[in-house]
Amino acid sequence: MINSEWNDFWNSGKIDDYLKFKQTENQYYGINREVRNGKDEVGESDRLVTLLTADYGLVNAFVRGAKQLKNRLAASTSLFAYSEFSIYQGKNANVVDGANPIEVFFDLRKDIERLAVAQYFAQLAFELANEGQPEEEMLSVILNSFHLLCKGEKAIIQIKSVVEFRLMSLSGYMPNILACANCGTYETDIMYFDTLEGCIYCENCQKIGAIACPKNVITAVRFICLTEPKKIYSFSLSEKNLELLSKISEQYVLSRIQKRLPTLEFYKSVKL
Repeated sequence: MINSEWNDFWNSGKIDDYLKFKQTENQYYGINREVRNGKDEVGESDRLVTLLTADYGLVNAFVRGAKQLKNRLAASTSLFAYSEFSIYQGKNANVVDGANPIEVFFDLRKDIERLAVAQYFAQLAFELANEGQPEEEMLSVILNSFHLLCKGEKAIIQIKSVVEFRLMSLSGYMPNILACANCGTYETDIMYFDTLEGCIYCENCQKIGAIACPKNVITAVRFICLTEPKKIYSFSLSEKNLELLSKISEQYVLSRIQKRLPTLEFYKSVKL
């Protein structure tokens, strides 16, 4: 369930609508540890939250009294918070019984560009994660991206490209990047990435509409998609090639999701 403010922002992509949504935000990301049975009683001051969990994927649950100023669960269920939750299954809905914050990533709120791209990552997870299925690595990717955004030691566009390609790969949309889709050549000095078909071509088989990339950019794409999770940020490219990597990762995401992503539009509107 998504509230009317989010729908307004979803349809318009306007900053004013985003700010209205922020006042009644209802999407949250954390970790779920315990699920037990209990009664289902939802009141007007309650709020629906969406949790990205390691064990159960996306979990929707109501937070009782969330709209009250002094609610004890406010920090644990704030946007971007990583928390430990106790949830019981009511007759018609899940209800958060208790929660303890582990990390709230407060520094994301100090910079509008970092806040905007973090919101985009949250929406990507919302679009790609499954309900009722483990999403441990996706949760790890999101948490690591928030941590790196807070530290400021990696370029935002590098973090963005890694999240985009890795989340697409985890969701079954890994591009065919092992070799040229036409002749099977592993690499040439210039390769071509086809964001619509999700494959690459060598310089001898270039395809109209595919984006020309130096081979080190394609090497970076392979690294992001195929290396072990803890190493996915361990590569370097020039600023120009990071921009190119960001271009192809973003276009690839849009070609697969096939819908407007207002959080991405908002990020691009505030990008420095």
